[in-house]
Amino acid sequence: MDIFDALEATRHWREELSPAPQDSTVIVKSSDPQVVAMLGGVPAASGFRVTPDSAMRVSAVYSAVRLLAGACASVPVAVIRQTPEGRQAINPDLWWLLNEQPIENWTAASMWEWVIQSICLRGDGFVEIVRSGAGVKALRPHHPDLVVTMRIPGTDMLMYQVSDENSSCRPVHQDDMLHFPGFGFDGLRSMSVIQWAAFQSIGIAIATDDLSGNFFANGAAPKHVIQTDKEMDSDQADQLRNEYRRKYAGTNNAGVPMVLTEGLQIKEMSMTSVDAELLESRKFQVIDIARAFGVPPHMIGAQETTSSWGTGIEQMSIGFIRWSLQPHLNRIRQELNRKLFRRASPFVEHKMEALLAGDSKAEGEHRRQAVGGSQGPGWMTINEVRATMNLPPVEGGDKLYSPATGGKPDTKAKEPNETTGATDPEQRAA
Repeated sequence: MDIFDALEATRHWREELSPAPQDSTVIVKSSDPQVVAMLGGVPAASGFRVTPDSAMRVSAVYSAVRLLAGACASVPVAVIRQTPEGRQAINPDLWWLLNEQPIENWTAASMWEWVIQSICLRGDGFVEIVRSGAGVKALRPHHPDLVVTMRIPGTDMLMYQVSDENSSCRPVHQDDMLHFPGFGFDGLRSMSVIQWAAFQSIGIAIATDDLSGNFFANGAAPKHVIQTDKEMDSDQADQLRNEYRRKYAGTNNAGVPMVLTEGLQIKEMSMTSVDAELLESRKFQVIDIARAFGVPPHMIGAQETTSSWGTGIEQMSIGFIRWSLQPHLNRIRQELNRKLFRRASPFVEHKMEALLAGDSKAEGEHRRQAVGGSQGPGWMTINEVRATMNLPPVEGGDKLYSPATGGKPDTKAKEPNETTGATDPEQRAA
């Protein structure tokens, strides 16, 4: 198919997406995730409906999503060009969109958190590229439920139908839509964690939270049995039960002395094995939900699982970065590169050393190794290290350390990174 055939296919696709007449019929599959969410979600085996909104009311789900979203948003994105002299930071305007303000009403951190939240809860994240000529004017995030993905007939290209706030639909070509997929991408959409891996676990967690809430709403009172030697019909039993609930159940009646007449006796029921298993199930659901989202359980509150993650917090952090965070960052980086540049250079990359912030020992060791502190060849000059700390350069600090010269500085650094501080966006991106 040549370019003219592709344009013709796109024109037909746009006509198909134009607003349908009022007397027309649109057929939508009942299994469509958007329809399922609109109807309140599918109930889990526990009887509670699991949707992105109801799932976020579970503390383990909220913590897992917040952990991944916050970590991804904390990693700066640099815009780099590879030259014969080395790597050079370029395009401060694009750097500003990716790291500070993608559009007027969003910060970059909020946008990346929204993207990861969309991936975790709905499978895919969408950000529209608003172009101005050959440049990028803004990056506009979209709600995944308001974006429909379609394949252009006869091609491997995608088109997106976006519903705006005024309820109008418009097509967006794939070159103008950053589509960040999650795991299980099939060419159109990805697999939602809450609908696949954690569906039943979240349903059970919602049920146990509801049961615990009702328990404390009744004053955290244990179960009781009221006994009598006299015969009682069903109406009298219901009346006694309702009267007991009205006078003695609930937090407002906690501590109220109980008065029983007519030979009534009350006995307190001890905790059964079912009650004990319920308490254990709440702990298990945290671990199961963490497993589904791919995060270490100890990082969302399950502290009893820390022994399986090495001997220290350093190994725990490395495991989280390598196996939980890196897959999301890889998908984001590849989508940015193929939609914004479509060539090997320039490109974007995540500055993973930002995750060392707050760990002064790890930061100091990294900088010491960078300048050749272990008698090995340095890969950064002293002034380059000082620039990352927003410190001014020093005389003689632009030469790389080389053990081959007996400890004397070797040639000047070839990488044209800024060494006079990092105050403007282009320097900070480097």
